[in-house]
Amino acid sequence: MSRAATYAEPAPKTFLKPAVHQNKLLSRKGLNERLFTAWFGGFVYNQIWEDPRVDLAALRVDKDQSRILQISSGGCNVLNYLVAQPRGIVAVDLNRHHMFLTRLKLAAVQQLPDHESFFQFFGCGDTKANVVAYHKHIKQHLDDATRNYWERRPKLGGPFRKPRIEYFGRNFYNQSKLGLLLRVTHTLSKFTRMNPQKLLELNSVEEQQAYFDKHIDPFFNSKLVRFIGRVPLVGFSLGIPPHQHEAMMREQNGQVVDLYRERARKLLCDFPIRDNYFAWQAVSRRYDRDAREGIPDYLKAEHFETIRAMAPRVETRVTSLTEKLKEEPDGAIDRFVFLDSQDWMPPEVLTELWTEIARVAPVGSRIVFRTASSLSPLETGLPPELLKRFTAHREEADDLFTQDRSAIYGGFHIYEKTS
Repeated sequence: MSRAATYAEPAPKTFLKPAVHQNKLLSRKGLNERLFTAWFGGFVYNQIWEDPRVDLAALRVDKDQSRILQISSGGCNVLNYLVAQPRGIVAVDLNRHHMFLTRLKLAAVQQLPDHESFFQFFGCGDTKANVVAYHKHIKQHLDDATRNYWERRPKLGGPFRKPRIEYFGRNFYNQSKLGLLLRVTHTLSKFTRMNPQKLLELNSVEEQQAYFDKHIDPFFNSKLVRFIGRVPLVGFSLGIPPHQHEAMMREQNGQVVDLYRERARKLLCDFPIRDNYFAWQAVSRRYDRDAREGIPDYLKAEHFETIRAMAPRVETRVTSLTEKLKEEPDGAIDRFVFLDSQDWMPPEVLTELWTEIARVAPVGSRIVFRTASSLSPLETGLPPELLKRFTAHREEADDLFTQDRSAIYGGFHIYEKTS
């Protein structure tokens, strides 16, 4: 049984509210904040959208020494980081759906008979054999909450829906709110006669750039696309909270679709598509099943046995970063991965978090995170006395940011605890 099963876990909104709700309910901003809370409380991500190669280069994990605190999201990078063989990983998330997916992956990598069955489950996710494998090999090793989640039907659709574990029998990567957004985007592309999957047939970055300019760029000029792109729910599905979405709208003079165009160009044109699994998901909602180059490291055969052996080193919790840190003794964690969660946080929540980091992290600890815009929220959000205990490595972060294959963020940041 999972170590996480021993904890009583609060409802996600318990922690989401103070992080997101910054305005009164009966206001436009307040309504958007509560809509985001409701939207983000569901199954949002079927894969994580932060590049683990960049993260691991920034973290500089010490084998068998470093202990990582990270937001789990869909669990991909929990397993990806295990390739570096840290002493331990503490994976937390406010979203139970994401944590149940993380726990399923951890159980599967330990209990499925071989790499091929693991790849079929999470690399393909579209065969009934996966459902059979779940019942035969995995379910008895899950905690009660996780097992109940995967064996129950989603609320929407009632008796007409199948249990969630059936997602893996009909393309798991079509599921989730981000999966829905990608399906809608692909449907819209048909009206502009744009076929993004053609990119997967190209042999060079130059060919990708030429194809984007001719066939994909015009998609962002469509009146319908530009209208839909302004809808906050689109941003919510990308993990962009209301106040950050509004800031992006201001920066773009209301034309946030142009920002989406810029980031799509980087995603699809700046890196060879053969091994950019983020681009594979964006244009086809699947991974590279044949050559198996465009897949995450955790799905590669050469890493399977290492990840299987390291999986027991992961602790999972449905809680906030700050609440988990409060449980830890001084000096207990030296690596931190916060995704873009700080975009959600008002200054008082940010200060509470970094006060705990300053206590828990020994000198030399490294903290990485991303932001929707290019700016770090710490420079204006933290008290000067607290901020000066950390050093920002801006040049290193900017260099690594150019290497980030997911390309959906505006900034990447590295801080080191120096006093």
